[in-house]
Amino acid sequence: MSNSNKNILEVTDLKKHFRLKGGAHVQAVEGVSFTLREGETLSIVGESGCGKSTIARLITRLHDPTAGSIRFMGVDLLALDHGQMNAMRRNLQLIFQDPFASLDSRKKVSYAIMEPLVIHKVGDSKSRWETMQRLLETVGLEPDAANRYPHEFSGGQRQRIGIARAIALEPKLIIADEPVSSLDVSVQSQMLNLLVQLRQMFELSYIFISHDLAVVKHISDKVAVMYLGCFVEMTDVDTLFETPLHPYTQSLLSAIPRPEVGERPERIILEGDVPDPSSPPSGCRFHPRCPKAMSICSETVPALKDVGNSRHVHLVSCHLCD
Repeated sequence: MSNSNKNILEVTDLKKHFRLKGGAHVQAVEGVSFTLREGETLSIVGESGCGKSTIARLITRLHDPTAGSIRFMGVDLLALDHGQMNAMRRNLQLIFQDPFASLDSRKKVSYAIMEPLVIHKVGDSKSRWETMQRLLETVGLEPDAANRYPHEFSGGQRQRIGIARAIALEPKLIIADEPVSSLDVSVQSQMLNLLVQLRQMFELSYIFISHDLAVVKHISDKVAVMYLGCFVEMTDVDTLFETPLHPYTQSLLSAIPRPEVGERPERIILEGDVPDPSSPPSGCRFHPRCPKAMSICSETVPALKDVGNSRHVHLVSCHLCD
């Protein structure tokens, strides 16, 4: 949990529209705003295709936004040229979803971990090798892993290599894009525990992207629930799990398997499919699938506003909260 009041990242009214053949546009991200404090973890949760990974690519400038602003460590990232942005990426790293595709199968593990040090001209060959060996130990791998190839490791071990590469430059912010979704359930908890340990060890901030609310519960400080390019609810993790207000959040929480014996909350089944992002519904984007939809929901876009108390900010975009 972050004890700092200093914002490391400020995202304001971020938008990204992808142009399709024929002139149509996919509204992948539509007006997203949030702040992240030093040492804090914000999880962004939603169904596949809702725009979570696009936010990650916008923050790292792998895509340029259609509109909005991104300030990282007090610097306007959108004002940086190519060289300045590459230098800034030393403080801003990604952990990718697929731990096999993100590693070069033709290169040894030592190359994968030392590559960021080479690109950013950190140290000499001896110090880079020593740093690489130390990182392997930090993420729970044996020193002899350095001379092996990615295909010789399990999925969980490959993800540890990816994590070691991400922390090699001692960044301030790591964006983890579905880092455990391709792993066995038994391995997922190990990866989450490792990320928590590294956050404390390296004083990291995280943006953790997932489609599974159960996964983010024990790693997050704040959670933002995303639907069809927009945030529909955002608050601290305890409030979200104890008092979910948006019908979409309630449906996601109802889908989490519960091991307890006895009476369980009724499962909320959403009807229909996620609408086409190139032609989103009028009004609230969730209303065609919402079991609590009212007439106003199809006519007026609900504002994302604070309905919390003085202790906790609880942003919700829903006419039911008016």
